[in-house]
Order: sequence, then structure tokens, then C-alpha cells
Amino acid sequence: MTALAFVFPGQGSQQLGMLADVAERYPLIRQTFGEASDALNVDLWQLCQTNEAALNQTENTQPVLLTAGVALWRVWQAFGGAQPQYLAGHSLGEYTALVASGVMSLADGVRLVALRGRLMQQAVPSGLGAMAAILGLDDADVIAACQAASSIGVVEAVNFNAPAQVVIAGETEAVQAAMKNATEKGAKRALILPVSVPAHSSLMRPAAERLADALENIDFHQAVIPVVQNVAARVEVNDHAIRQALVAQLYSPVKWVSTVEWLAAQGVTRVIECGPGKVLCGLNKRISKGLVCESLENTSSLTAALAVSS
Repeated sequence: MTALAFVFPGQGSQQLGMLADVAERYPLIRQTFGEASDALNVDLWQLCQTNEAALNQTENTQPVLLTAGVALWRVWQAFGGAQPQYLAGHSLGEYTALVASGVMSLADGVRLVALRGRLMQQAVPSGLGAMAAILGLDDADVIAACQAASSIGVVEAVNFNAPAQVVIAGETEAVQAAMKNATEKGAKRALILPVSVPAHSSLMRPAAERLADALENIDFHQAVIPVVQNVAARVEVNDHAIRQALVAQLYSPVKWVSTVEWLAAQGVTRVIECGPGKVLCGLNKRISKGLVCESLENTSSLTAALAVSS
């Protein structure tokens, strides 16, 4: 059995002018942005086309990326693209996947992730938290590097993105110490990431508690397509479990390697990244060599993918 999966990117995939060429050909893109903008009372399209500083603010980045992924998904469906057997998303992208699967509405989704962005920033004041990418080191050595720096402050491995590509997060000084430890253990590179929020670390627990309250007020529906969630790299099948996984995701590692391996084990041979950029394509190819990976980031790639699938 062969299967298709759609995956949705997280923060970092945004770029000024994103989807402009696709929107010229497919009016559904702007219509979707209009719907999301109405829900937030913010012109998300204008923001992501003209205001880079605002686009990169977490509370704006999250709804913009969710809307972009849903907009491309709607075009894919409207023009006869093949129905995937599974959906998944990296961090924020998990929310996009849940909207695409019908678990929550677009309006609820954008309001929820805008709140998520604000709560994340409020949990750790700017400058006190950091994230860094550790390249060329085994997972166990990255975890050990963090543990050795934990006497300085909180620092944890939080994104298992690909073999020998792990992101760490925590308090700034502890992250810097863990980077030094990782380099001494043989890491090829240790890079501070341009984010001010130590996402997926235990420092996010206060934000998660407030997010849990908001999630209780969202109407959840039966998923049309199963969504593989980040925390356990598995499909949750009821409202309560999906909500719990979203809350835990805020302070738990993103198990992207395990997610892609799970998809491959179910017979997935083709994975389409639905959003701006192609970050996940690069990761997915490194995780499972046999996967055919495509993106829908521009008109030519979207048209080519539709031609194969319609």
C-alpha cells in the first residue's frame, strides 16, 4: 500500500511577499486570507506582503502561516488534488493540519494561534529565553550537553528535526553553555536562532495552562483526515486527547523525526509540504530516504503537483 501525506510548516517559514504569485492565479488564496483577517480584525494579507517587522512578531506570524497553509490546502482541494491519507504539522503547523482536517474552523484556528503567540511571549520576557540549532551531533549527546548546563538554568532539547539536527531552548545563559558543551562534544555547528521565545521548553508551562483554558472553549469536530500530532508522534482520536496533545506540545519536544518515520511505516511514499518555503522537504528527505517530497510554495510547484495528482 502506498499513501500520500500533507505536512504544514511552523514558524520560520514566513517571508515577506509569500504566496503573492499563487494569489494572482488562484483567488481562493486572498479569499481565505480575508476570512482569517475578519476573524482577527487584522489585515493579514497586507501584513505579510508589506510589513516584515510585524510579520515576524510571533502573535502575527502564527495566524499568517496557518492561513497560508489552509489557503493552499483549499486550492489543492478545489482543483482536484488527491486526498492525502494523513496530515501532520511541525509545531504551529499542527494547528494548520487540524484546521485542514476539519477538527476546528479557520476562524477558531487563527484566533487560537494568535493567543498562543501572545502567551508564549508573555511566559518568558524578551531577552531571557533563547533557542539554538545543534548540527552534526547525536540526539543523546545533545541531551547530555543540555543536562551538563542545567545547573546554570533551564535548557532542553526541544525539536528533533532530522538526524543530527536538534534544536535546544531555555534560559539564554544556559542555552549558551549547552552550545559550548555541544561544540566540545563534536557538533559541527551551534547556532542561535532568531527567536526570542524558548518554545517547547518547560518554561512554556504557564502559557500552556492558559492555552488549555482557551482550548476548552473551541468547538472540535471529527477529523476528516487523521492528524499525526507532535508530542507522541501518533494520531489522537478524540477531542480530549487532541486538546491534551496541543497543551503538552507547548512545553514538550517536537518529535518530527518520529512523525515522519511513523508516516513512512504506514506506507506513505509521497509527502507534500503545504505552506510557504520548503523547510520540511529538506528535513523529510534526510529522515526517510525513500520519500518523494514536494512543496506548494509557488505557482509552478503547485501546478506541477496538481498535474500529478488530479
